[in-house]
Amino acid sequence: MKKVSLGLNVVLILAVAGIYYLHFAGNKTTKKEVTKGDTEQVIDRDYAIAYVNIDTLVSNYNLFVDKSNELNQKRNESEADLQLQSSSFETEVRDFQNKVSKGLITRTKAQMLQQELAQKEQQLYATRDNLARQLAEEEQVMYRQVLNEVMEYLEEYNEAYNYKYIFSNSFGGQLLYTDKSLNITLDVLEGLNEKYDNSKK
Repeated sequence: MKKVSLGLNVVLILAVAGIYYLHFAGNKTTKKEVTKGDTEQVIDRDYAIAYVNIDTLVSNYNLFVDKSNELNQKRNESEADLQLQSSSFETEVRDFQNKVSKGLITRTKAQMLQQELAQKEQQLYATRDNLARQLAEEEQVMYRQVLNEVMEYLEEYNEAYNYKYIFSNSFGGQLLYTDKSLNITLDVLEGLNEKYDNSKK
Protein backbone atom coordinates (compact mmCIF):
# COMPACT_ATOMS: atom_id res chain seq x y z
CA MET A 1 0.00 0.00 0.00
CA LYS A 2 2.85 2.33 0.88
CA LYS A 3 4.54 1.53 -2.46
CA VAL A 4 1.41 2.50 -4.42
CA SER A 5 1.05 5.70 -2.38
CA LEU A 6 4.71 6.55 -2.91
CA GLY A 7 4.45 5.85 -6.66
CA LEU A 8 1.32 8.00 -6.91
CA ASN A 9 3.06 10.87 -5.11
CA VAL A 10 6.04 10.65 -7.47
CA VAL A 11 3.71 10.75 -10.50
CA LEU A 12 1.83 13.75 -9.07
CA ILE A 13 5.07 15.62 -8.33
CA LEU A 14 6.32 15.00 -11.89
CA ALA A 15 2.97 16.11 -13.36
CA VAL A 16 2.98 19.35 -11.31
CA ALA A 17 6.61 19.99 -12.26
CA GLY A 18 5.73 19.47 -15.95
CA ILE A 19 2.76 21.85 -15.79
CA TYR A 20 4.87 24.42 -13.92
CA TYR A 21 7.60 24.21 -16.58
CA LEU A 22 5.19 24.49 -19.52
CA HIS A 23 3.35 27.43 -17.93
CA PHE A 24 6.37 29.54 -17.01
CA ALA A 25 8.62 28.53 -19.92
CA GLY A 26 5.90 29.63 -22.33
CA ASN A 27 5.55 33.02 -20.64
CA LYS A 28 9.27 33.69 -20.88
CA THR A 29 9.32 33.45 -24.64
CA THR A 30 6.17 35.31 -25.61
CA LYS A 31 5.80 39.05 -25.28
CA LYS A 32 2.52 40.92 -25.61
CA GLU A 33 2.41 44.51 -26.78
CA VAL A 34 -0.27 47.09 -27.40
CA THR A 35 0.01 48.73 -30.82
CA LYS A 36 -1.01 52.25 -31.78
CA GLY A 37 -4.48 51.09 -32.75
CA ASP A 38 -5.10 49.62 -29.28
CA THR A 39 -4.97 46.11 -30.70
CA GLU A 40 -2.89 43.47 -28.97
CA GLN A 41 0.10 42.05 -30.80
CA VAL A 42 1.74 38.82 -29.66
CA ILE A 43 5.40 38.23 -30.48
CA ASP A 44 6.44 34.60 -30.29
CA ARG A 45 10.06 34.40 -29.09
CA ASP A 46 10.22 30.58 -29.34
CA TYR A 47 11.74 30.74 -32.82
CA ALA A 48 15.22 31.81 -33.87
CA ILE A 49 13.79 33.92 -36.70
CA ALA A 50 11.78 37.12 -36.93
CA TYR A 51 10.99 39.76 -39.51
CA VAL A 52 10.36 43.46 -39.83
CA ASN A 53 8.12 45.15 -42.37
CA ILE A 54 10.78 47.45 -43.77
CA ASP A 55 8.31 49.85 -45.44
CA THR A 56 6.42 50.43 -42.19
CA LEU A 57 9.64 50.61 -40.19
CA VAL A 58 11.38 53.17 -42.40
CA SER A 59 8.37 55.41 -43.06
CA ASN A 60 7.61 55.69 -39.33
CA TYR A 61 11.22 56.04 -38.17
CA ASN A 62 11.68 59.61 -36.90
CA LEU A 63 15.18 59.85 -38.41
CA PHE A 64 13.75 59.10 -41.86
CA VAL A 65 10.89 61.57 -41.35
CA ASP A 66 13.32 64.36 -40.35
CA LYS A 67 15.73 63.66 -43.22
CA SER A 68 12.85 63.45 -45.72
CA ASN A 69 11.55 66.82 -44.57
CA GLU A 70 15.03 68.36 -44.96
CA LEU A 71 15.41 66.88 -48.45
CA ASN A 72 11.93 68.03 -49.50
CA GLN A 73 12.69 71.55 -48.28
CA LYS A 74 15.93 71.57 -50.27
CA ARG A 75 14.09 70.22 -53.34
CA ASN A 76 11.40 72.91 -53.06
CA GLU A 77 13.99 75.70 -52.68
CA SER A 78 16.02 74.41 -55.64
CA GLU A 79 12.93 74.07 -57.82
CA ALA A 80 11.81 77.60 -56.90
CA ASP A 81 15.25 78.95 -57.83
CA LEU A 82 15.19 77.03 -61.12
CA GLN A 83 11.70 78.37 -61.84
CA LEU A 84 12.95 81.93 -61.35
CA GLN A 85 15.81 81.32 -63.77
CA SER A 86 13.38 79.81 -66.31
CA SER A 87 11.00 82.77 -66.00
CA SER A 88 13.89 85.21 -66.47
CA PHE A 89 15.04 83.31 -69.57
CA GLU A 90 11.52 83.30 -71.06
CA THR A 91 11.32 87.07 -70.52
CA GLU A 92 14.62 87.52 -72.37
CA VAL A 93 13.38 85.34 -75.26
CA ARG A 94 10.13 87.34 -75.55
CA ASP A 95 12.06 90.61 -75.45
CA PHE A 96 14.42 89.34 -78.19
CA GLN A 97 11.52 88.16 -80.39
CA ASN A 98 9.75 91.50 -79.90
CA LYS A 99 12.84 93.47 -80.97
CA VAL A 100 13.43 91.27 -84.03
CA SER A 101 9.79 91.47 -85.16
CA LYS A 102 9.83 95.27 -84.89
CA GLY A 103 13.21 95.59 -86.60
CA LEU A 104 14.76 97.33 -83.57
CA ILE A 105 18.11 95.50 -83.84
CA THR A 106 20.46 94.65 -86.71
CA ARG A 107 20.84 91.14 -88.10
CA THR A 108 24.34 90.89 -86.64
CA LYS A 109 23.07 91.89 -83.20
CA ALA A 110 20.13 89.48 -83.54
CA GLN A 111 22.50 86.57 -84.37
CA MET A 112 24.71 87.43 -81.41
CA LEU A 113 21.72 87.62 -79.04
CA GLN A 114 20.34 84.37 -80.44
CA GLN A 115 23.63 82.59 -79.72
CA GLU A 116 23.67 84.00 -76.17
CA LEU A 117 20.10 82.81 -75.59
CA ALA A 118 20.96 79.34 -76.92
CA GLN A 119 23.89 79.15 -74.48
CA LYS A 120 21.67 80.28 -71.60
CA GLU A 121 19.10 77.65 -72.55
CA GLN A 122 21.78 74.93 -72.51
CA GLN A 123 23.02 76.16 -69.11
CA LEU A 124 19.46 76.06 -67.80
CA TYR A 125 19.03 72.45 -68.97
CA ALA A 126 22.41 71.52 -67.47
CA THR A 127 21.45 73.15 -64.14
CA ARG A 128 18.15 71.26 -64.11
CA ASP A 129 19.83 67.91 -64.87
CA ASN A 130 22.57 68.48 -62.27
CA LEU A 131 19.96 69.35 -59.67
CA ALA A 132 17.96 66.19 -60.44
CA ARG A 133 21.12 64.04 -60.18
CA GLN A 134 22.20 65.69 -56.94
CA LEU A 135 18.80 65.25 -55.30
CA ALA A 136 18.60 61.62 -56.44
CA GLU A 137 22.05 60.94 -54.98
CA GLU A 138 21.15 62.65 -51.69
CA GLU A 139 17.96 60.60 -51.49
CA GLN A 140 19.92 57.39 -52.06
CA VAL A 141 22.45 58.36 -49.37
CA MET A 142 19.59 59.19 -46.98
CA TYR A 143 18.08 55.69 -47.47
CA ARG A 144 21.48 54.11 -46.87
CA GLN A 145 21.99 56.14 -43.68
CA VAL A 146 18.56 55.13 -42.38
CA LEU A 147 19.08 51.44 -43.24
CA ASN A 148 22.52 51.54 -41.62
CA GLU A 149 20.97 52.90 -38.40
CA VAL A 150 18.30 50.18 -38.52
CA MET A 151 20.90 47.41 -39.01
CA GLU A 152 23.10 48.75 -36.20
CA TYR A 153 20.12 48.95 -33.87
CA LEU A 154 19.05 45.39 -34.75
CA GLU A 155 22.45 44.17 -33.50
CA GLU A 156 21.78 45.86 -30.14
CA TYR A 157 18.16 44.62 -30.13
CA ASN A 158 19.22 41.06 -30.85
CA GLU A 159 21.47 40.92 -27.79
CA ALA A 160 18.30 40.40 -25.74
CA TYR A 161 16.63 37.84 -28.03
CA ASN A 162 19.42 35.94 -29.86
CA TYR A 163 17.66 35.61 -33.22
CA LYS A 164 19.60 33.71 -35.86
CA TYR A 165 17.83 35.57 -38.68
CA ILE A 166 15.85 38.80 -38.87
CA PHE A 167 14.30 39.14 -42.31
CA SER A 168 13.14 42.24 -44.14
CA ASN A 169 9.61 41.96 -45.49
CA SER A 170 7.96 44.34 -47.93
CA PHE A 171 4.95 44.22 -50.22
CA GLY A 172 5.84 42.25 -53.32
CA GLY A 173 9.14 41.13 -51.77
CA GLN A 174 10.58 37.62 -51.57
CA LEU A 175 8.76 36.67 -48.36
CA LEU A 176 5.30 35.79 -49.67
CA TYR A 177 3.89 34.50 -46.37
CA THR A 178 4.87 35.30 -42.79
CA ASP A 179 3.49 34.28 -39.42
CA LYS A 180 2.29 37.48 -37.73
CA SER A 181 3.63 36.32 -34.36
CA LEU A 182 7.18 36.64 -35.77
CA ASN A 183 6.63 40.30 -36.71
CA ILE A 184 8.85 42.51 -34.51
CA THR A 185 8.37 45.71 -36.54
CA LEU A 186 6.58 47.77 -33.88
CA ASP A 187 8.92 46.59 -31.13
CA VAL A 188 11.98 47.58 -33.19
CA LEU A 189 10.38 50.86 -34.29
CA GLU A 190 9.68 51.85 -30.70
CA GLY A 191 13.31 51.22 -29.75
CA LEU A 192 14.68 53.01 -32.81
CA ASN A 193 12.60 56.13 -32.21
CA GLU A 194 13.45 56.18 -28.52
CA LYS A 195 17.17 55.95 -29.32
CA TYR A 196 16.96 58.65 -32.00
CA ASP A 197 14.89 61.02 -29.87
CA ASN A 198 17.37 60.61 -26.99
CA SER A 199 20.28 61.38 -29.34
CA LYS A 200 18.57 64.61 -30.42
CA LYS A 201 18.27 65.74 -26.80
